[in-house]
Amino acid sequence: MDGDEIRKVVRETNYVTWRRQGGWEPLVISRAEGSRFWDSAGKEYLDFSCQLVATNLGHGNAAVAEAIATQARELAYAAPGFATEARARASLALLEVLPTGVNRLFFSTSGTEANEAALKIARAATGRTKVVARYRSYHGSTAASISVTGEFRRKAIDKLQKVPGTVFAPDCYCYRCPFGLTYPDCDVACAEYLDYQISREGDVAAMIVEPVVGTNGVIVPVPEYLPRIREITKKHGVLLIADEVMSGWGRVGEWFAVNHWNVTPDILTTAKGITGAQIPLGLTATTPAVHDAFRENYFPHGHTYEAHPLTLAPAVAAIEEYRRLDLLEKSRKDGEYLLSRLKEIQARHPSVGEVRGLGLFAAVELVKNRTTKEPFNTEDEKMAGKPLVIDQVTGAMMKEGVFCIGWVSHLVVAPPLIVTREELDHGLAVLDRALAITDAKVVPSASG
Repeated sequence: MDGDEIRKVVRETNYVTWRRQGGWEPLVISRAEGSRFWDSAGKEYLDFSCQLVATNLGHGNAAVAEAIATQARELAYAAPGFATEARARASLALLEVLPTGVNRLFFSTSGTEANEAALKIARAATGRTKVVARYRSYHGSTAASISVTGEFRRKAIDKLQKVPGTVFAPDCYCYRCPFGLTYPDCDVACAEYLDYQISREGDVAAMIVEPVVGTNGVIVPVPEYLPRIREITKKHGVLLIADEVMSGWGRVGEWFAVNHWNVTPDILTTAKGITGAQIPLGLTATTPAVHDAFRENYFPHGHTYEAHPLTLAPAVAAIEEYRRLDLLEKSRKDGEYLLSRLKEIQARHPSVGEVRGLGLFAAVELVKNRTTKEPFNTEDEKMAGKPLVIDQVTGAMMKEGVFCIGWVSHLVVAPPLIVTREELDHGLAVLDRALAITDAKVVPSASG
C-alpha cells in the first residue's frame, strides 16, 4: 500500500484520540530507528518528544525486540493465574529499580490501566472513597483515571463517565502560583493547604500526583513540596499514589522522579518507558502494607492480559539497556545542557514566558505578554477545536523535520534518552527559528 492509500483507509475506518474526527489528515510513518522516524515519502524527522514521551530507549532497540521475539516463540500467552519464568524475571528486575519498599506488583498494558488499578486498590484497601488530585494533571482515559484528571479532557466526558469522590488541590506551579505568592516566601502554601483540605473533607483514601507533571507543562515541584505532601498524607493515613507513567525510566535522570526527593509512595504507577514503548506494559506497584489489606479480603480487580509474558520479557531487556547505556547519568548531563540551551532561547524570544525541566524532560511556555503571562490560547479553545498558535509552531518545526509536542500554549521537549548532542542542537535550532511565529504575535505591555 502506498502512503495515500494507507492514510485513506486509516482515516475512514479508525477513531483518532482526543480530537474531533473530521479533518484528520495523519502523517503516514513507515519506519523508525534511534531518535528518528521516516514518513511514507521518505522524509526524515527527529523525534523531539519520543512520540508521546514513551520511546525512552529510542526506536527499535534491538535487545528489546529480540526479547519480544524470543518470548513469542517460547510462551506467547498464559492466564494471570499461572506463574511463568517471564513473570518471575520481570518481578526481580523491577524490584532492583523501584523505590525501596514498593515491591508488590500488578501488571497491566497501559498507564491508564495502571492508574485505574491504583485507584481501585487504594479505595478498597482503606475503605474510603475520596481521592485528592490536582488541576494540572492527566491520569488516563478510563472511568476512575479520567475522574482524577484535572485538565480539560475530564470536562469533555464528566457528565457521562464520572466516578464520584475526586477533590482537586492546588498545583505546585510557581510560574502561575494559585495563591499569587512567590517562592520561597510562599512557605509552599500549595502543600500546606492539603493538610487543611484532607482534615475538612474526611473520607480521603488517597492523593494521586505526577511527581513531575507531564503533558500539562512539565512542572517540576520546589524541593520542599513532595516531602511535605508525603508527611501530610502519612499524618492522615492517606495513601500517596505517584503516577510515573511519563516521569519514570530515566526521563528525569533517575529511575523514578520521586527518587529526586527521597519520597517513597504507597503506590507507584508506570508504563511507557518500562519497555521503551516497544510493547504495551503498565505496572501498579504497592507497599506490602497495601498488599496485606487483601490477604484475607477479596482483591476486586483483574483482566485477561495481566502479567502477559510477551510484555514482561522485554521489560527485563529494557532495564538491562538502561544500565548498559548508562542512560540515567546521560539524562542528567544532557538535561542540564538542554535546560541551559533553552534558557538561551528564552533570552532571545519575548514570546517565551518560562522554560523549565528536569533531565531530558522540559517545557517551553509561550505567552502573549511576559508581564501578564497571558497564554496564546486556552484549554477551552483547544477543546472547541479552534486554531491554536502552538500548532503553527509545531507545524513549522515539522516542515523542517522535527516532531515536537505542542499542548495548548507550551511545547514538551522530551527526546529519546539516546539522543546525541548534535541531534539536540539540531532540534533546538529548528525550535529557535519556529519561535519567530509567536514573537510576531506578542502583545506589548501597557508600559511599552
